[in-house]
Amino acid sequence: MKLSVILVSYDMAREIPRTLEGLARVYQEGAETLEYEVLLIDNGSPTPLDAAIWKGIDVPVRLIEVENASASPARAINIGLQEAKGQVVCLMVDAAHLLTPGAFRLPLSCFEAFAEPVVALRYFYLGPDEQTVSVANGYDKAAEDALLEKIAWPSAGYRLYEICTPLRSGAKIVNWLNRIFESNCLFMSRAHFCDIGGADERFDLPGGGFVNLDIYKRAVEAPDVTAVQLIGEGSFHQLHGGVTTNSLAPERKVTLEKFREQYRAIRGHDDLMADTEMFYFGHVPTMQANITALQRARLRNAGKLVD
Repeated sequence: MKLSVILVSYDMAREIPRTLEGLARVYQEGAETLEYEVLLIDNGSPTPLDAAIWKGIDVPVRLIEVENASASPARAINIGLQEAKGQVVCLMVDAAHLLTPGAFRLPLSCFEAFAEPVVALRYFYLGPDEQTVSVANGYDKAAEDALLEKIAWPSAGYRLYEICTPLRSGAKIVNWLNRIFESNCLFMSRAHFCDIGGADERFDLPGGGFVNLDIYKRAVEAPDVTAVQLIGEGSFHQLHGGVTTNSLAPERKVTLEKFREQYRAIRGHDDLMADTEMFYFGHVPTMQANITALQRARLRNAGKLVD
């Protein structure tokens, strides 16, 4: 088997059907003939996932329920890695993400171009701003549903760029060449993921703390690896009440400091950025995928940018 997608879910019955539509054979370019599986790891949801909610979606899903689940996704990630049959693993620690249509095809092309690539997609929020801001301003699931209906998703997958905001990490404007420090859609060989030890289960805080950043950093900094950042393909976060992504700013600041303290205790430092040469690979599939132009236009219309 070529590809195993590991999705970690907690209380995401609303979001999972859309996530799976973004992984479906009819949506992902080249997936009609691709040998792949989706391992949907239900990490202790209060109401277990019911396969009936994705009935009719053409996607090869295997549902795995974690017994005695912890508040962190780390063990769920490792269960997925143990169960994976694909040569390549795509890790989506937060299963509430939608992907663009080339999110399989382009990363898998990198495994033909490089001996041992680690391929990352950029992180976006659905909605008018980063969700820590937009939620405080009234953005909610009903508004998100209306946005997706407006662009008739999933009939035209790249229209996601019309209703999104990139994760900016404090920057006013980002572009496709800005280096990222984590990804919620990360591809690497299964062998490489095993070699780096999978997820470190010492990251046991709710939501996993910085486990996802840690996986990315260890994966791309390993010897003989080519770190690749995709251009033009993205991973889009749906609202679901995430520990940090959907919390308000004061609460989020406290939570992130706890995450940083734990990271420092485990790794002995708090340098979260990966230190490695980065290759860029991809395309800009539509005018809307020119994310810098979109951000500049929005700021200009809001009177926050003067050219």
